[in-house]
Amino acid sequence: MKKSRSSVTLKIIILTVLTLLLLIPPLFVINLIQERQDRSDGVKLEISSKWGTNKTINGPVISVPYKKWTTSQGGKKTYSVHYLHILPESLMVKSNMTPEKRYRGIYESVVYNADVQINGEFVIPDLQLAGLNDDEVMWEDAQLYFGVSDMRGIKNKIIINWQGKEINANPGIETEQIYEKGFGVKGLFEGKQETAAKFNFSTSININGSESLMFTPVGKSTFVEITSSWDTPSFTGNFLPRERSITSDGFTASWEVFHLNREFPQFWADAKYYPQKSEFGVELKIPVDHYQKAMRTTKYAIMFIGLTFLAFFMIEIMNRLNVHPIQYLLTGFALIIFYTLLLSISEYLNFTFSYIIAALAIIVQISLYSLSIFKEKSRALVVSGVLLMLYSYLFVVLQLEDFALLLGSVGLFTILGVVMYLTRKIDWSNITQQPENEETPVDK
Repeated sequence: MKKSRSSVTLKIIILTVLTLLLLIPPLFVINLIQERQDRSDGVKLEISSKWGTNKTINGPVISVPYKKWTTSQGGKKTYSVHYLHILPESLMVKSNMTPEKRYRGIYESVVYNADVQINGEFVIPDLQLAGLNDDEVMWEDAQLYFGVSDMRGIKNKIIINWQGKEINANPGIETEQIYEKGFGVKGLFEGKQETAAKFNFSTSININGSESLMFTPVGKSTFVEITSSWDTPSFTGNFLPRERSITSDGFTASWEVFHLNREFPQFWADAKYYPQKSEFGVELKIPVDHYQKAMRTTKYAIMFIGLTFLAFFMIEIMNRLNVHPIQYLLTGFALIIFYTLLLSISEYLNFTFSYIIAALAIIVQISLYSLSIFKEKSRALVVSGVLLMLYSYLFVVLQLEDFALLLGSVGLFTILGVVMYLTRKIDWSNITQQPENEETPVDK
């Protein structure tokens, strides 16, 4: 009896060690998935660097230089130049994005060309609220500028219409206190400006970009509308659309942001606020991220190995068979091969089809192998059924990402209950002994 107990205990210990050892290869699979993901990201970066990177269009802002006087100990007066930044009273942006998929080998990336129409109105603030006097402000040197995250994507000659006057824009920003890159114009004012004076502006930008297009709510009231034929957008940033419509033909989204919704005022001096931190917009998402799903699948390796070994062990115990640890090990290797099959096939086919092909291949392989081990079709069918349920269960978990933890917990609870029910009458102390009414075969 002691020998029986020790043999079962030893088998359980061996299977536990094998299970733990088989958790090492999935780590290499995870590294492989990450490597392929990095390669895909590298291709996207390469394509976007030539076509145009993610775009953020900031502005417009009027920067007006002013003199700040100081008196030295000797009574000599000197001044330094500072900037008063004024934001528009109203800002309206309309953009139409034309998306396109670009390929490099098996990898794909989404790029776009966008026509952006911008118009609005500036109102001159009360300078006394900023602590300035009229004679300190150099209105003739004021600059109107827009911030653009990557100037290489601009594909048209930009003309800014200022109060009905067309002015050619030039690259570069005189002061980088708010935006580092962009374009602008000078010659806005000819002299002193009165408080509450209004100035209209408009311009259009044709720009190439990749994946996302973002804007900043610099207007006291900002309205942005984006339309595109892309049908899987992801709205991102600090503000969600007020209205949106997504169909198979594309999407339309509109934002309306007021100055009370953001964290910076209508005007300030020098580098005190950064409007680009309040950006919002849209990302053109590629629907299936098979690398992410493959990574999630690999994290269930311990459940697959453990439950498959448990099925083998239960058949072995209940039918008084002897399955060698090497046979368990080969079965475990087959389970791990599933993840590399899934990863490699999913780079060419839809993830669902890839999952079905990889799962069926492993189920057939292990089922045929178990038939050679157990010598009976019924026992091999039990193994097939267990594997089919496991792979079906995992597929459902992958689809229900928000409920994965709940479904996983309920599933494991159910499996444990089934195992406890099936083993309730097993005498583990005499598991290897024959029943009393079973005749011992006689050698002839």
